[in-house]
Amino acid sequence: MAETRIALVTGANRGIGLEIVRQLGRLGIVPIIGSRDLENGKRAAQQLASEGLEPAVVRLDVDDPQSIIDGVAEAHSLFGRIDILINNAGVALDGPGSGAPTVETVALPVVEKTFRTNVIGPLLMIQSVLPLMKANGYGRIVNVSSGMGQLSEMGSGNPAYRMSKAALNALTRTLASELGAGDIKVNAMCPGWVKTDMGGPDAERTPEEGADTAVWLATLEESGPNGGFFRDRKPISW
Repeated sequence: MAETRIALVTGANRGIGLEIVRQLGRLGIVPIIGSRDLENGKRAAQQLASEGLEPAVVRLDVDDPQSIIDGVAEAHSLFGRIDILINNAGVALDGPGSGAPTVETVALPVVEKTFRTNVIGPLLMIQSVLPLMKANGYGRIVNVSSGMGQLSEMGSGNPAYRMSKAALNALTRTLASELGAGDIKVNAMCPGWVKTDMGGPDAERTPEEGADTAVWLATLEESGPNGGFFRDRKPISW
């Protein structure tokens, strides 16, 4: 009998994160909703319970190092393992409606807050979860990035967000190189422009479409890729 995998998803009480939890649960994986606000996480779990799924919930604020330590410890205590980590929580503080800042005008607090959530949070999550994966000899880490972080297609505007996602991609590549061949894999993905609170109502994609590649990377076979960047299950350039 195959082992039941345990997946921890950050920022999972809504949007793409919630849909990732839903899709993982439907595959028979036990998902854990990581939510900055515990009550919001519980409401999301109740929503999924009405669909026949049973996700766990832990309070987890990726902006708070102690919350990361506590949230990972609680998740580990619930199931004795964490097999999958999906770094989904993110912010776009200089996105639409923010006055369209440029490199010349973007405020330092915006850059610092964006990097705290989009880069340092995932780094600390990885540092907390990776030893557990190594102890079990298995792991799948998925970093939810963006095409706006591609150096090969870098454009103007949204500098804090673009720089943070480029840094998240660098984190992905660095860790993949350090891990080397083996059964712990780390990859980045771009969900595209998705109809969520962040993406807005004019976005082109549904949460279901946005979550699909993350779920695929979270459930890779042993022969699957390591250190790649994907959209719609296909490699894209860095």
